[in-house]
Amino acid sequence: MNRKIILGFSPCPNDTFMFCALVNGMIDCEGLEFEPVMEDVETLNRKALNTELDVTKLSFGVYARVAKNYLILNSGSALGKNCGPLLISKKDYSLFSPLSPGEGPGVRSDIDKLKIAIPGKFTTANLLLSIFFPHAKNKTEMIFSEIENAVLNERVDAGLIIHENRFTYQQKGLKKIADMGELWEEKINAPLPLGCIAVKRNADTGLQRKMDSLINKSIRFAFDHPEKVMDYVKKYSQEMDRHVMQQHIDLYVNEFSLALNSAGKKAIELLLKKGNETGLLPQIPNSVFVS
Repeated sequence: MNRKIILGFSPCPNDTFMFCALVNGMIDCEGLEFEPVMEDVETLNRKALNTELDVTKLSFGVYARVAKNYLILNSGSALGKNCGPLLISKKDYSLFSPLSPGEGPGVRSDIDKLKIAIPGKFTTANLLLSIFFPHAKNKTEMIFSEIENAVLNERVDAGLIIHENRFTYQQKGLKKIADMGELWEEKINAPLPLGCIAVKRNADTGLQRKMDSLINKSIRFAFDHPEKVMDYVKKYSQEMDRHVMQQHIDLYVNEFSLALNSAGKKAIELLLKKGNETGLLPQIPNSVFVS
């Protein structure tokens, strides 16, 4: 009898691209059977707080809070350059107040005055916003796919967008105020960690390593046979335009997704450390990666 694994991932194109082969039996799953739990990332974050899932997509904004129960797999992460969450608005706002020219992010910024829609308290997007604009406190949580319309309808002044929305907001007449990825790369000079795939710490070592291997194989299958996975990607994508889906995959599925190298692990450790130093995240255990 196959061993069943409860696997959480989002319906966004990067996740469905990576996991299609795994959950649809397109590769040898080596005695494992997968029960997908497909939810937006903030729902998955909250499930992880209750240790509900065996293996799951997580934001780094929540990982430190669940690190005692989960380890980060070497495969499946989303890191990269020029891929950060965007703070967007309908009206014109300045990144900095004219009263404080030249001062750094978070100091007398116009952003501090805005009502901002965020895709979840525990998302990496909100963690980055909180690091760079610590005085921006007027936030309201929404499903990521609702944020653009909330800005357009002026229910909020600004929105922190992730996923496909970074490719569509300009078409709707919205404007970029700040790119969290640019701010991270300017200050830290490292790839920006956005999300990871984590496995329960109490899973046996053999299973942890098998999951790493299978996710790597599933991603490689998708790269080698995109025509076999794109129907699955399109089925769950918020934005059905094939070009937008491909942009999303190209941006978030890369060499760090196949395997975290030393640069990827260092970037994750830097983000978690920065979150702890600013009081936004608890301290993490010494070991956070599957060996």
